Amino acid sequence: MNFKPVEDLRVFLEKIAESMDIEIVEVDCDKRTETITVFIETSDGVDLDTCEKFHNAIMEPIDEIDPSYGAPYTLNVSSPGLDRPFKTERDFERNLGKEVEIRLYAPLKGKKFLEGVLTDYDKNAVTVKIGAEEIKLSFNKIAKINKAIKFD
Repeated sequence: MNFKPVEDLRVFLEKIAESMDIEIVEVDCDKRTETITVFIETSDGVDLDTCEKFHNAIMEPIDEIDPSYGAPYTLNVSSPGLDRPFKTERDFERNLGKEVEIRLYAPLKGKKFLEGVLTDYDKNAVTVKIGAEEIKLSFNKIAKINKAIKFD
């Protein structure tokens, strides 16, 4: 099964998402399962009602652009999850000043897992405050960076 380019679908869906104050984090087209999954985020988080409302809003318009060239497919709308990796500039902006978890490809001072507060970022690196120390890490050293998950 073939799908139209993911970026084309994303651009099309972003128009609808913006009108609903929803951010599209990722669009995934899985040829094996014949599924299009749209991962969304809002400033208040994502719940089942938000997913359902967005699914209903895009169901007919996306069919009109025929994303699968006439083949049947399943459309899913989902939250990207609490531990999703940061992928967009907006992910970094939204998490400035918040605790993050970082997994490294190679150990730094004997550790491959770091936890700290995201204090800055640019296109090449992030800066994280760990205790009293600020560390700048280039993206090519980071396997994954995501929001720290704390259970009370």
